Amino acid sequence: MKRYFAWSVLIGTALAILASPALASEAAEAVASGAGGGGIDSPFFSTVVLVVVICMAVTAIGCGWAQVKAVKSAIDGIARNPGAAGKILPSMLIGVAMIESLAIYVLVVVLILLFSNPFTALIVG
Repeated sequence: MKRYFAWSVLIGTALAILASPALASEAAEAVASGAGGGGIDSPFFSTVVLVVVICMAVTAIGCGWAQVKAVKSAIDGIARNPGAAGKILPSMLIGVAMIESLAIYVLVVVLILLFSNPFTALIVG
């Protein structure tokens, strides 16, 4: 399963890198022809929306899985040694907070990508 996930991420990244020059040239041609390029119908915006959706989906799935695994391990540890619950619970809460901060960082980056369009400065008129 891990090998399949790693290969799918690698292939998806390679496809995104290979497709980006073509999408950038389409947007540059649209700006040069006066067709806009900064609006919602631009190829840049549609590409960014697709990347945003994929990034948030992967992050949500990964963070959810990591939090479930952390809580499961903490509960298993408390079940084996109930006396250690005072040390396990705060560590688990800090770990879950760190995992959740990863999702928040991705959300911030996604919002920056979504609301910044480098082609708006090229629009004339």
